[in-house]
Amino acid sequence: PLCTATIDNEWIPSCPSHLKPVVGIKFDTSQQGISFYENYARVSGFNTRLYSTKKRKSDGKISLKYCVCNKEDFRETPRLQSNCKKKRPITRMGCNARITLKLINDQDNYIIFSFHEGHKHPLTTPNSAHHTKQSRNITLAHKKYIMDNSRANIGANKSYRLMKEHVGGYQNMATSVTDFKNFQRDIRKHIRGKDAQILIENFKRKQEMCSSFFFKYEVDDKQHLIRFFWADAIGRKNYASFGDVVSFDTTFSMNEYCMVFAPFTGVDNSKSCVTFAAALLYRED
Repeated sequence: PLCTATIDNEWIPSCPSHLKPVVGIKFDTSQQGISFYENYARVSGFNTRLYSTKKRKSDGKISLKYCVCNKEDFRETPRLQSNCKKKRPITRMGCNARITLKLINDQDNYIIFSFHEGHKHPLTTPNSAHHTKQSRNITLAHKKYIMDNSRANIGANKSYRLMKEHVGGYQNMATSVTDFKNFQRDIRKHIRGKDAQILIENFKRKQEMCSSFFFKYEVDDKQHLIRFFWADAIGRKNYASFGDVVSFDTTFSMNEYCMVFAPFTGVDNSKSCVTFAAALLYRED
């Protein structure tokens, strides 16, 4: 968005007049007013955050609500800590841009009570506007794409780059690689503690689809998975043809679950390695 500098060294965003807040505009709820200001911020090229609220003592309703530029005020100087691995960047610079919503006593509606338009910092350019918080939105299509790629063992970074090619560039993504990582993190957090059961249910579905698929597992007294063995139809067929000599290797390990991955392999007539089956072991004994 274009902006102009004023005498007070403030930047005034240039946007369509129907999107710009004006003192006196009425809203049914305070959230409608906040959404209106957030949309104005998205078009103008800056981010917002909620500042504070004031409630009436009589009924507890919100009488005043403030929404400010995310660079409003100054952040307190953080104390130096020896165990701090990453320093947070200082993003606040005393910007005065804000909007104040006030409750109308006799109508239970909200109006724009005050509006400060100027910013004490340059605004985001059109080429990088898609990186702002108001412009980023991870949609259901993004989530499904991440989950489908995770089944193929494709991580968040590569999924983001692949989708960028599909949509024609980063400017058409409407989200960031951090959003992709956060969603994948939330998925792992959601299935934590249930991942073994998900694995078993997945293999049961495979067995229903193919009768030659075989798997077996064992759990301990606390219902923790300690042994898991499986062999698909191709592996069993390979074993029937080339199972004279079987190699059982337990040098592979899985760091996240501390389980040993043990493939059963052999050699076919072309002297190429073939896999017969595989197992996960909590201990090798």
